[in-house]
Formats: sequence, structure tokens, C-alpha cells
Amino acid sequence: MTNAHVFDVVVVGSGAAGGMVAHDLTKAGADVLLLEAGRDYDPQVETPMFQTPQSAPLRGLGLDIEKPAGYFDATVDGGWTVPGEPYVLAENSEPFQWWRSRMLGGRTNHWGRVALRFGAYDFKPKSRDGLGFDWPLEYNDLAPWYDEVERLIGVTGAAEGLENSPDSPAGILLPPPPLRVHEIFLSRAFSKLGMNVAAIHAAILTKPYNGRAECLYSTQCTRGCSSRSNFQSTTVLLPDARATGNLTVGCDAVVYQIDLDKHGLATGVSFVNRRTDQHSNVKGRVVVLAAGAFSSTRILMNSKSATFPEGIGSTSGFLGKHIMDSLEYTLSSRVPALENVPPQNDDGIFAPHIYVPWWLYEEQKNRKLDFPRGYHIEPRGGRRMPTMGVARYVADTDLTYGSDLRDLIQRRYGTYVFLTGEGEMIPNDHCYCELDPDVTDRWGIPVLRFHWRWGEPEILQGQHMLATFNQVFAALGGTTTPGSITMPPGGSSVHEVGGARMGSSQQESVVDAFGQCWDVKNVFVLDGAVFASHPDKNPTLTILALAKRGAARILELSKGGTQ
Repeated sequence: MTNAHVFDVVVVGSGAAGGMVAHDLTKAGADVLLLEAGRDYDPQVETPMFQTPQSAPLRGLGLDIEKPAGYFDATVDGGWTVPGEPYVLAENSEPFQWWRSRMLGGRTNHWGRVALRFGAYDFKPKSRDGLGFDWPLEYNDLAPWYDEVERLIGVTGAAEGLENSPDSPAGILLPPPPLRVHEIFLSRAFSKLGMNVAAIHAAILTKPYNGRAECLYSTQCTRGCSSRSNFQSTTVLLPDARATGNLTVGCDAVVYQIDLDKHGLATGVSFVNRRTDQHSNVKGRVVVLAAGAFSSTRILMNSKSATFPEGIGSTSGFLGKHIMDSLEYTLSSRVPALENVPPQNDDGIFAPHIYVPWWLYEEQKNRKLDFPRGYHIEPRGGRRMPTMGVARYVADTDLTYGSDLRDLIQRRYGTYVFLTGEGEMIPNDHCYCELDPDVTDRWGIPVLRFHWRWGEPEILQGQHMLATFNQVFAALGGTTTPGSITMPPGGSSVHEVGGARMGSSQQESVVDAFGQCWDVKNVFVLDGAVFASHPDKNPTLTILALAKRGAARILELSKGGTQ
């Protein structure tokens, strides 16, 4: 790679969006440069597949700034804090935190693998209740791309016929895993309360697929997977792209701006090597931002010129606006009835085997609820490998040592169930990011300053989660938790989206329905930054589908001579 070489496409970011774009473009014959801000990473060599908690320092208990998500988590060079690369929280903002993976493959190495399609309602939320923004596309526009993504990466699930939870065409989904004991108990409670129970859709293989082995049930997916049994960019997308001979990968390359010519077209990008601190630039006929929603937004903001003094995409007035996260809330309960269940084999895929899609659309339509958008529920529990976190088992006893204490812990182990709500966030004017006028990273590049405030709909939705979870626990004879919800910090679910919204015109959005930037036609944004809303479904599958659709658009325009 030399500065004189002109690539067909420069892709910034190697996770879900960047990996998919590189995969599709290289297979179509394009000469692609993929730049990743983090270090190189090979999950087939580096993944700790079979280590148990006692193999970790302090048995895995305690926090380590270098391993913020657990000692065996796939994170190797990033997290909530990245040395030398700060961000700022605005005065009077509610708590907010920003996860940056800083590794080849990004968050696809350590995400939860829940892979739900957005439904028809999710693309037109404003048309339904007058709040937020509609997308400039409909479910039917993206459905064929969901099909292609699921065929490529492998997704478990089943046809359920549920409202706003789309089924995949026959023959695409892999068989769902069987229910475990705690999931059978919970399913009965859900059904008793009129809640639908569906097989989870997860990017985890339940049978051999596309040359990859089925899941071994050996460890948490968040560690990565050396057997390639789940989806991550580093095991599914990038190997195929490399095999074409058309992919060049540059790691430790922190891109900070898109370079423009005198005609206002992108000529490539400028970046700094985070190991050597050397600044460089590379040339490309098309630039694709796929660095993660807020990182892509920051690059656009820092791409200032005489034509765009506030950055590329700023002419809309919406650059950096309406950033979003899922409202993620978890509550646990001890279910004494589970003490009497003989030990079972609780192996299974890392994701829950079932979930509860939002079930109260009709009630919201008839204004019977005090909040306008819903959430889905992911249940967890069982008797997987224990950790050192045993305090919950002995919280109500005076026992401090001895065989009686041991027997109590053994009896109660596996009796705890956990319900996590993943709730929709409506974009609001109080959630946005901007360049801080005073703070820079270690290379002198302005950093992001975040403003965050949960809206009343999310607060009321959270209260509904708490009440609903307690109803489920009570139906099982389990413990309940009175009181009110404490809202989590923004960004804590690591479902960041927004900041460069797609729309139907330059007056209302940063990019069009294909992720093409209105300001600079050979710049595409194809990650979560383009989301117009943030439904209750996890975002990764939709990011993959949008990226695949955007890559096809780039190829179409290239063949037509318009790029």
C-alpha cells in the first residue's frame, strides 16, 4: 500500500458494516482498503474457548481496565476507556458512556448474537404515533437483504407469525435449540400472563453451515469463537474477502477526516497510526464510513473544509443529532421451585433459547398504556459453569462457613432467573454529540462531547419493565423487587445508533436511503449512524442488511459511471 495507489473503495471500520461491505465489494472484483483503528485479531488463535472461571486471576472477580467486560471477554484493545482517546460529557448531561472495541472485527467479536429483524412498524414509527422520525424505506425494501444476510451468516429461529416480528422465508433459518429447564418454567409464566414466547433468532449455528461447525456449547459467545460457530466479521466476512485477493487491511489506523478535492468530492482519508503516531493519507474513489455510529459521526464532523466548515453532512443541520441507545434493564429473582428440579444438562447456545417479543401493540394503539413504544424480553438462568459471585445465594442467612453453607449454595445454585428488557428509544433533541472546542485526543484531533437525557417515554417504559418482571416472578413463586427503576447510563447497552440519520431529502437528513451522503456523493455511511429510530430489536442484523444493500448500491453506481 502506497500513498500513490488509488483504491476503488476505502472502508473505515471492520465490524458488522465494514466487514460486510468489504466482503461484498471484493467478491465483486473491487480493489478495497479496509482501515481498522484497533489492533489485528485472530479469534481462531486468541479465543479462550475452554478456560473455566478458576483459570482467571481472582477467579474472574473484579474489574480490570484492560478487561472491562470480564477477563475472558474477546476485547483485547478497547472498552469504556481508551488511553489517549477521551470523550467529554457535557455539563448537566445525564450519565453516558461510550464503548469502543479497537480490534479487527470490532464488536462482532463480543456481541450477544441476538439477531432480530426490524418489523414494518419499526420503519414508520412517526406515521403510527406521531413521534420521532420515519425511515425513508419500508420493511419490504430491506427484507431481501435480511434474507441474504441470514443465508450468509447463519441464524437460528422459527416462523412464529407474530405481529411486527417478521418471519424469514422457509429454508433460511437454522433449527432453534431446545428449551432448558428454567426456560420451560419461564415460558409457562409468560403464557399465563398473555405474553407470546418465541424461539430466539441468534447468529449461532445449531448445525454445520457454510463450512463452519455447529456450536460446541463450550463458552460464552462474548469470548469470540475459534470454531467459527457464531457470526463475527473476523471469521465469516473477512476471510472470504481476503481470499479474493482484492482486500488490503490496515490495522491501528485511526481515521480522523475525509479528504476532499476542489470539486467537493472525496479523494480518500487521513489517519494516524496509533502505534507510531505517524500521519498518513490514502486515496480512494469511494469512501465508506463504518467505524461505529459515533466514530463515523466524529469523522464527518472533523472533515472540515471551505465548502463544509462544520464538516461533511453538516448542511442538513442534523449531523450529530438524535443519538440513541436501547433501554436495557435486568432484574433477577430466586425461584424456590427450581431447587427441587434434579440437575439437568443446561448446555446450550450463549443467547437465550427463547424471547418474548413486544405483545401490547393493541393496548398502545388504544392509548391504554402511558408510554408509546415497546420492548422485548430476553430470559436467562440455569446451571452453567459457576463463578465467584455467590453473594446472592447467602444474602438472607447468618451462615458464614461450613457444610451447611456449602449445602445452601449448592441447593440455591441454578434457582436464579434473570429477565432483561431491550426497549425502544425515541430520538429526542437532548441526545446529541458535537466536537468539544477545547479537548483533543493525543494527536490533537477534537473529541466528541456528549449530551444525554432519557425521555419520559423511556422512563415510563422502564417502570413497566419492572412491574412486568415482578409479575412474571410472582407467577413462578419467586422473589420480587419493589420500588422504581434506576435508569441505566446512556450507551451502556452498547447499541449506539444515530448521529447521521438517513432520510428522503437533504433538508431532513445526512444521508439518503442507501447511506449516500447528500453533501459528498462518493461518501457512504453504512453503520448504525444512519438509523432514523431505534426499535426494541438489537441493531446488528439491520446494520448488516443496510451495509449489504449499500454495497450493492455502490456497485450499481460504479457500473453506471456515476462514482
